[in-house]
Amino acid sequence: MSLMVVGAGLGRTGTNSLKLALEQLLGGPCYHMFELVERSDEHLPAWEVAVGGGSPDWAALLGDYRATVDWPACAFWQAIWGANRDAFVLLSRRDSAQTWWESMERTIIPVVTGPTSEDPEHKRRRAMIREMLSTTFTPAWQDRDEAIAAYEHHVAHVRRNVPPERLIDWQAGDGWEPICASLGLPVPDQPFPHENRTADFRARQEID
Repeated sequence: MSLMVVGAGLGRTGTNSLKLALEQLLGGPCYHMFELVERSDEHLPAWEVAVGGGSPDWAALLGDYRATVDWPACAFWQAIWGANRDAFVLLSRRDSAQTWWESMERTIIPVVTGPTSEDPEHKRRRAMIREMLSTTFTPAWQDRDEAIAAYEHHVAHVRRNVPPERLIDWQAGDGWEPICASLGLPVPDQPFPHENRTADFRARQEID
């Protein structure tokens, strides 16, 4: 199974809703941070290789999936797209960098910087995520102004490096239409999923 959609949007840009939507549209699983949490023993070594500057076997890691969204995959969207050149690149974003940061500082930031358990797998996963943010996003990912600047740079970088005909530029709230139009699929009758709002995230702490 090859990827049809490579997610380039950062976490907290509607990625869980997109995961559910893409699974419905594409008839197969979508890789999200949830997958890493559930399969750390199997998947974490490959992401550690990527964070360390290496080249994991993307086909082996993502071969069972039809799409990717969210971290850690979005940090390596170019490499993943390079291995799946027929895929569309999905840039998910918020209405502004400020809105994105406000969500980040209430969710991912406190989870990644908060106390860790004594579980070795939990510690190892947390260490990988922190290193990933530092090396692929910005070393100052906990700082508001630096993170907002990095977010804006990321959005501009994706737009600059993906041909318009392969890019799905999607803002949280856009619903089915931009995705279905690019993929040539009919718009489903049911409402677009809306999952993992801030309160949901804080209750679940997916990457904890």
